[in-house]
Amino acid sequence: MIIALQLYLTEIRLSFLTVQAVSHQYAGTDVKVLNNVVLPIQENEFFTLLGPSGCGKTTLLRVLAGFEVPTQGKVLLDGQDIVRIPPWKRPVNTVFQNYALFPHLSILRNVTFGLKMRGMSRAARHKAAHDALALVRLEAFVDRMPSDLSGGQQQRVALARALACKPRLLLLDEPLSALDYKLRKEMQGELKRIQQETGTTFVFVTHDQEEALAMSDRIAVMQQGRLEQVGPPSDIYDRPATPFVAGFIGDSNLLPAEPGAGGRLYLSGGTDLGVPGAAEAQVMIRPEALKIDTDGPLSGVVNDLVYSGAATRFGVTLNDGSGTVQIQQPSASVSGISIGDLVSVAFDPNQLWVLDR
Repeated sequence: MIIALQLYLTEIRLSFLTVQAVSHQYAGTDVKVLNNVVLPIQENEFFTLLGPSGCGKTTLLRVLAGFEVPTQGKVLLDGQDIVRIPPWKRPVNTVFQNYALFPHLSILRNVTFGLKMRGMSRAARHKAAHDALALVRLEAFVDRMPSDLSGGQQQRVALARALACKPRLLLLDEPLSALDYKLRKEMQGELKRIQQETGTTFVFVTHDQEEALAMSDRIAVMQQGRLEQVGPPSDIYDRPATPFVAGFIGDSNLLPAEPGAGGRLYLSGGTDLGVPGAAEAQVMIRPEALKIDTDGPLSGVVNDLVYSGAATRFGVTLNDGSGTVQIQQPSASVSGISIGDLVSVAFDPNQLWVLDR
């Protein structure tokens, strides 16, 4: 624990962007929208703020952008506190959820507008705009109007406009939420490609767990203004730090367990989980880590069945009273199983994760 803390403090000292003990509450309220947030973000990182509605992620993004001044704390960019620096003087740009394109200006003029406001010459701003539009693969659309473009194309124009001035930090506030599923998946890959090609640090806000896992170098999971866990997607998914993270990220089965013979954990019905434990705990196992098998140590009755093509999801109420678990398996391996069937359930102890109760 001491070594982990020392490494985290070193990461904070060496980070490109540091949120240092930031708290924020709005006037006339006692509720802290942000509560002592400490967060290091590295240069050239795709970093995601993830959490349910109202957890404080957008407020934190607004603090980074300069649209909100926190009640307390600092935001250090290369060691300089930027909390009192206005948005237009920061090397920071923001892509909003609604794109905020000017409907009466062409695509080229939308992208050059901010550069013109910065006093850039016509030739320089046109070159920067063309380069940015080429980056998002829209260089052939310079003379079109926003109304002539699809939602995905408008999102790319907003991104080009934000990147044209070459910010050191780009903030993205749920920019994909208005797109349909197929376009959203396509743009996830495009955003990751653009971030890697430009080397710009991206801070991305979303409430979509799948989106965060697919795109991020690291994720910060937030709840009620606090950080629950910060880490790479594999740690967040496979080794959640709290029951909230385990329940919020993907689907999970959380089962109560207690210590028993041999210093191992057991379910309430007496099943040996095969993992060490000396105190009451919650054990997490993902639906895909459970398997309907002929000789599993658990048994139960199928109470729900959802077919989704390649995979089928089952709800199984365990006979030992431990609760109901969700099981996901390839559909071809479980054909013939119906609601009401008695089944055996197997698991690999190496795929269990123990959480404090």
